[in-house]
Amino acid sequence: MAGVLYGVGLGPGDPELVTLKAARLIAAAEVVAYPALAGAASFARSIAAGLIPAGAEEIAMEVPMTEARAPAQAAYDAGAARIAAALEAGRDVVCLCEGDPFFYGSFMYLFARLSGRFAVEVVPGVTSVTACAARAGVPLVARNERLEVLPGTLPEEDLSARIGGAEAVAIMKVGRHMAKVRRVLDGLGLTGRAVYVERATLAEEVVAPLAEAPEAASYFSMILVTKGGDPWL
Repeated sequence: MAGVLYGVGLGPGDPELVTLKAARLIAAAEVVAYPALAGAASFARSIAAGLIPAGAEEIAMEVPMTEARAPAQAAYDAGAARIAAALEAGRDVVCLCEGDPFFYGSFMYLFARLSGRFAVEVVPGVTSVTACAARAGVPLVARNERLEVLPGTLPEEDLSARIGGAEAVAIMKVGRHMAKVRRVLDGLGLTGRAVYVERATLAEEVVAPLAEAPEAASYFSMILVTKGGDPWL
């Protein structure tokens, strides 16, 4: 009988935000898989390091960070093949996913490749949006308000239109798009209602009004914008 693939959300980085179910699955894992930037340590593995049992087989999937999709797709193809081999041998595989597996999570690429052939269970995790809001002390939405989650990679005109029509916004994937996002928020008169959060819940966390945020943004950063009531900052 084939093994089960578990896509386990680890939360934003603080190991204490790993759910009890995720911790139980990791602690019992025979095979642990996780993504890593090519040539770098895996952030997902670092979150779960204290839970991975000695002797567990580890499948590291080195994913290049390039705008071209083909290299990353090839990395997921190779990782899925290694995971499939373990599952076909009857071994369960726990795939570590920072944040939540189905919220901008890389696990969805493995899910697309393997869910038609094997049993898959997804264990949700604390999302970066909710973690950033908690660390910044910024309530996002209430009652009938709407939250829009936008990637900073969108063209400037699209960002401006979508932010302008939203009640509350979480802008993800800021990184090298920081200057563009600043221009958009300045143009909409929303800089004073925006807060920057970098590496939420980690020791190197940064929380600051956008006007005081660093010029160069981390890949692990987010900008939260609220329009209702008084500014939170």
